[in-house]
Amino acid sequence: MTRNRPIRFLAGAALVPVVALAAAGCGGSNDNNATAAVTPPKTSSGHSATVGVANPGHGRILVNSNGRTIYLFKKDTGTKSTCSGACATDWPPVRVSGKPTVGKGLKASKVGTTARSDGKPQVTYNGHPLYLFSGDSKPGDTNGQGLSAFGAKWYVVSPAGNQITSQASSSSGGGSVY
Repeated sequence: MTRNRPIRFLAGAALVPVVALAAAGCGGSNDNNATAAVTPPKTSSGHSATVGVANPGHGRILVNSNGRTIYLFKKDTGTKSTCSGACATDWPPVRVSGKPTVGKGLKASKVGTTARSDGKPQVTYNGHPLYLFSGDSKPGDTNGQGLSAFGAKWYVVSPAGNQITSQASSSSGGGSVY
């Protein structure tokens, strides 16, 4: 019977690093695409909002109704979108059927729509047509930030409706950068 003791001891000892590794994997992250603070936005009445605010690595930024990061395109002039074809495939416009709504902390007077070349509406905020990025796979991703594509740069948007040109903070919490 004394033979079972060393085997139990070795089995228990082997389990310790596995448990420690699993616990470490559940810990915090220095990932620039923090998702902890990104939830789908709600209007003041509790309904789903077309445009809301989240707080991933770039500070407070605009997100769509699913919590996905919203961008503006520097090539656009006024509310007119210059992104179509392959551009609109990589950078899909934020669409709405009906009147767009805003989440808590945003001004309803800044949201609107503009007609795209296909005749369908695209959501605007502070006069900028709004886009998503196909390279973002989940809420909180900001992989399109600062990219140069289709003739100009793409930036995340602040609640004031302005571009944020800085890169994400190195910590998950993300401070204000604008």
